Formats: sequence, structure tokens, C-alpha cells
Amino acid sequence: METRLLSARSPPDLDEAAALLRRGGLVAFPTETVYGLGALALEPLAVRGIYAAKGRPPTNPLIVHVLGEDDARPLLARWPLEAQQLAARYWPGPLTLVLPRTALVPDEVTAGGETVGVRAPSHPVARALLERLGAPLAAPSANSAQHVSPTSAAHVLRDLNGRIDAVLDGGRCSVGIESTVLGLDGPVPRLLRAGAISRAELEEMLGPLEIGPRPGVVPQSPGQNRRHYAPAALVRLSSRAGLTDAVASLSGRIGVLLRGDTPAPAAAAVARLPADATAYARGLYAALRELEDSDCSAIVVEQVPDGAEWDAIRDRLARAAAPE
Repeated sequence: METRLLSARSPPDLDEAAALLRRGGLVAFPTETVYGLGALALEPLAVRGIYAAKGRPPTNPLIVHVLGEDDARPLLARWPLEAQQLAARYWPGPLTLVLPRTALVPDEVTAGGETVGVRAPSHPVARALLERLGAPLAAPSANSAQHVSPTSAAHVLRDLNGRIDAVLDGGRCSVGIESTVLGLDGPVPRLLRAGAISRAELEEMLGPLEIGPRPGVVPQSPGQNRRHYAPAALVRLSSRAGLTDAVASLSGRIGVLLRGDTPAPAAAAVARLPADATAYARGLYAALRELEDSDCSAIVVEQVPDGAEWDAIRDRLARAAAPE
């Protein structure tokens, strides 16, 4: 299969991307969070293509992308007041709501579970594509399973060239990490995945949240695997004071990922991200990919602060550093 590189600035290319999707194809497209790998959400064969292209286990559910509440409601068995309030405040944007599904949503999307995650992306290219289609899109991150999520078209091609129909190039993603996932199918809202919208912000609106997956149910959200968001290189986390020792303890070509003005220990490759959490998140996946592409066998990452604004970043780094 030849993977076409299409331009999001070209209306004919947007039309072609929509036509490929209508025929059951796979098209990667930018959202404000990361690039998604889209297929028609209500067509089981198209959705199965996502799993095949990514090498993703069928037990890992997908998120469905819609333009807004009107498109989400037919997919959901109920729409509580909390969902209405959250959508009014955060949609379009990086918040996924998990609710009981209707029969319209196939098992392939939900990993056989009775709930589905839906969100309305704010990226203008994602919205233009949804408008052309007039149908919801299932879209996990457009990368090989468990690898670092893509924040540019080049990242998508690095992983999926020859395995999908097209990539719609809309430049770099502005948020850089995946959406927050909030379960609303129980008596108390449950934070299933930390993301661009913080737990603290949601708790100001909803009160205390339950944290983590519901016990005894099929996974309701992506991003639950112990190891995820990981480069091919071994990842080790280290305090600022321990960086030199951490590098010295490893063999091979070592990269380091630093925050702010931290002095760099002796290493083969150095990447540096801002000290601000929002800017750090925006550049995180690109920096990990840069070090991976520098042929590093191991990457030492300076630990980030404990503040709530760093929760989603700490989650991503902990999963990247988890053993296989």
C-alpha cells in the first residue's frame, strides 16, 4: 500500500481524505492533542483496519471523534447533566467522556465493553474532515502500538508508512499529549486517563473524582497499559542530582532529556524542554523521538515536579519507563 501525504491546506486534499475514509480506508489526521488514525467508527471492518495497521490488541478500546453534542448523543444511551455541562465548557477540546453506548457503536470500537469514549476535537483540520464526512471517526494515536505518540505528519510516516492510505499534514500538534478521559457511567465521575485538562480543574467543577479504571469491567479507555508511550530505547527516570550517576550506570549510546536550565551530564545526545508544564507537554513526544532517532540505546529523563499541572506528563513518563 502506498501512503499518500496530503496537505491540510488544500481543499481537494481534504476531499480526498474524506473519500478514502468513506471507502473504508485509514487516514491519519491532526488533532490538538496528537495525530489520530481515523476510520469510520460505525463500520466494523474499517475499525478492524486500525488495529491491524497499529498492531494494537483488540482489548484496547478506541475513542470516537465527533463535531459536538448533537453528533455524540446518538452513540450514547444516556447523557447526564454532568456530560452536558462538561461538553459546554470543554468541547471542542481535549476531553473524552466515557458513557454507556447505544447499539450503533460496534464492539470493535469498545473492545466489547458497554461504554464508549467520545470527544469533539478543536483542531480545525480534524473538524473540517468530520464536516466533510458527516459521520463519527474512531481514532487512536497514529503510531505503532505502545510507541511514542505522533505530533507531526513525519512521526506518523515513521511508524505507519505503507500500512495506511494517507496522512493529512496539518503541522505540529499544539497540546502534544492525549486527551483527558473521564468516565461518567458510575455514581461518581472517574478519571480514567490524565491528560491536557487537569484533575484539579475537573474537581473544581465536579467535586472529588475516583481515579483509575473501574474494577471488574472491560477496559473503558486507552492508555491503561503499564508500558505505553515508549521509544525503542530503554527509558530511565532520574532526579536532577542523580543524572550523572544514572548516565554512568548505563552502557551504549545514552541520551538525556532535561528540563529548563539543568546542566547536561556527559552524554551522546541531549534534548531539552521548557520548565513550563504546558510547553514541556507540547514538545515531549518529539523530544523522545529525536533521541530515539539519534540511535540511543537508553534515555535518561530528568524527573518533573510533583505539581498537579504535571500529572499527565508524569503518567506518560512512568509508562514509557515501565519494563516490557
